[in-house]
Amino acid sequence: MSILMICLTLLLSLQTSSCTPCKFPAIINLGDSNSDTGGISATFGPAPPPNGETFFHMPAGRYSDGRLIIDFIAKSFGLPYLSAYLDSLGTNFSHGANFATAGSTIMQQSVPLNKGGYSPFSLQVQLAQFSQFKSRSQMIAKKGKVFKSLMLKKDYFKKALYTIDIGQNDLTELFFSNQSADDYIPMTMKVFSDVVKEVYKHGGRHFWIHNTGPLGCLTYVLLQRPSSSPDLDSVGCAVIFNKLAQKFNEMLNETVTQFRKDLPSATFIYVDVYSAKYNLFSNAEKYGFEKPLRTCCGYGGGEYNFDFNVRCGDKGIVEGEEVLLGKSCSHPEKSIIWDGVHYTEAANKWVFNEIATGKYSHPSLPLCKSCH
Repeated sequence: MSILMICLTLLLSLQTSSCTPCKFPAIINLGDSNSDTGGISATFGPAPPPNGETFFHMPAGRYSDGRLIIDFIAKSFGLPYLSAYLDSLGTNFSHGANFATAGSTIMQQSVPLNKGGYSPFSLQVQLAQFSQFKSRSQMIAKKGKVFKSLMLKKDYFKKALYTIDIGQNDLTELFFSNQSADDYIPMTMKVFSDVVKEVYKHGGRHFWIHNTGPLGCLTYVLLQRPSSSPDLDSVGCAVIFNKLAQKFNEMLNETVTQFRKDLPSATFIYVDVYSAKYNLFSNAEKYGFEKPLRTCCGYGGGEYNFDFNVRCGDKGIVEGEEVLLGKSCSHPEKSIIWDGVHYTEAANKWVFNEIATGKYSHPSLPLCKSCH
């Protein structure tokens, strides 16, 4: 069903005259840790266990116990999980590539990752990597045999689904550096717009763009809310951060709306991930989840089970022996928040199932007759 829903939404956005089936042969993804399938792990060292324990049964480059939304999107089209562009081992780019890395931002940041900052692979860098990937993959494919089989076909670049999920890290940097949202967010939209238009020049025609989720419901942000704005909503999420996310999302929606005017031969679907995730936090018990704001893989117990100094997978010396301190909870499938920053596989799967119906996308998906 999810294949059909996404296809129909994209087709309807082009106002096609008939309900015809579509199938994307590839996915090109740009983003941050919400869709990183191994980029930052390949570059700076692997996400440690227990990351990956639920589905992959080992670390798999994802900051989750299992699969991410992008994995479920790929699966819905019958495609393999996306290989990270930065991963040189065991990669297969015949059905797409993933340029997302944990810590990535729309705006290039000045503080490096090894000093508590952000990924060097900002959205503009990811664009440059994509541009190089497009040209070099065709050069490599010309060698034939196994080289050709592992590269994206030339015509797939126009037929591919381009997914983009980025902005969360820009908002945390904006807030904690005490910058003005009125100045900063328009700058991010300018960069975002320039990148998308460049992807269009490279042949991209089908775009699936996620807005950013409810920041104020994530533990690492909740515990840093300022004393001057401590308000929590009825769910227990920090109001000030969720309002910031909403402001960003409003401008992103306006930017996507402008894309439809500027690039009429492309399709643009704006996916309201914020509302889907906030619905999950608000009705966690109804959907089979427990203690929605509590970190599954964390340390310290208490209401949030999160410690900035002991993250998921961190080890320490106890009575002369090295032991795992940042442990996974007993039932990740009942948790929404995995490590205080990211989501569990169960939460990612739930959100995917919701957005795949089309009810959180703009334009929304009306009832359509069956396609054969």
